[in-house]
Amino acid sequence: MNIRLTVNDQVATATLYDNATAQGFAALLPLSLTLVNYARIERIADLPSKLPRSGDESAVPVKAGDLAYYAPWGNLAIFVQDGPGNYTGDLMRLGAVNTGLPALQRPGPLPVRIERDLG
Repeated sequence: MNIRLTVNDQVATATLYDNATAQGFAALLPLSLTLVNYARIERIADLPSKLPRSGDESAVPVKAGDLAYYAPWGNLAIFVQDGPGNYTGDLMRLGAVNTGLPALQRPGPLPVRIERDLG
């Protein structure tokens, strides 16, 4: 599934993966969130409800553009820089940004509207 992330007047597009966690995220759309900076390499926002966990998605190397769900906090994480290695345990991969990553790389807080891309 393709999604659109609108930050102010800029648009990023992403593709969600075919797993239970990403399907749970898609079921929440459309969403209006505020992304904040976390650990210099992520923009994060709390989600309105917990997502189902995909057991096979819990050990992942992260790179700029990755979308993930951090189960213990119940938040969306958008990686804006490559990570230092594998994140293990509770980080579930949701998808990846295809275009427009610079809109998400600006320092937060960033208001973002996330919706299915029907175009």
